[in-house]
Amino acid sequence: MNANIRTPWLGIAFTFLLLVPASAPAADNYTIDSEHSSIIFKSLHFGTGHIYGRFNQFSGKFSVDAVKPSKSSVELEVKSASVDTGNAKRDQHIKSPDFLNARQFPVISFKSTSAKKKDDHTAELVGDLTLHGITRSVKAQVRRIGSGKDPWGNQRLGVETSFTIKRSDFGIKFMPEGVGDLIQVTLAAEGILQNKANKHARAD
Repeated sequence: MNANIRTPWLGIAFTFLLLVPASAPAADNYTIDSEHSSIIFKSLHFGTGHIYGRFNQFSGKFSVDAVKPSKSSVELEVKSASVDTGNAKRDQHIKSPDFLNARQFPVISFKSTSAKKKDDHTAELVGDLTLHGITRSVKAQVRRIGSGKDPWGNQRLGVETSFTIKRSDFGIKFMPEGVGDLIQVTLAAEGILQNKANKHARAD
């Protein structure tokens, strides 16, 4: 090939390489701020009404990849013994072997296995939920609520999801006539972006 013909093509190729980023932007990684997040649940009581409760101790993180949404992920750990229904006697029973068996199974965990973007504000997550020593796959629609900076410079992102599980699928079968098998769970999470700018910021 003539050198005068080859040289322009080499120049074009070099210019193209300069314009293309060396690597795709990294995903945004968030740590869940448990003080400004909630995990609540409800179950049917003797077929007449709902009993609501929450878990007071949990931690987790989530990653949002705008370029490759399928790379987004969520991990969550919940302390079983932190269950709180507003009634101490009932809470002790829920922690017992009849239900959560919090001594033998102190942690409830969730780890996503796949993610799919539905629209600009919603993603579908599939993941492994481990409860009462049993792991089952669950699917949840996660909605973006909002984002912004707090007064201390933290970049925050809020997400929320609700999904329903069958407690019997996790080996919790005590008192089926009194406590409904279907448990609706809602997670409202506020995440703090983990980067150099937020390293020393407050989360009051």
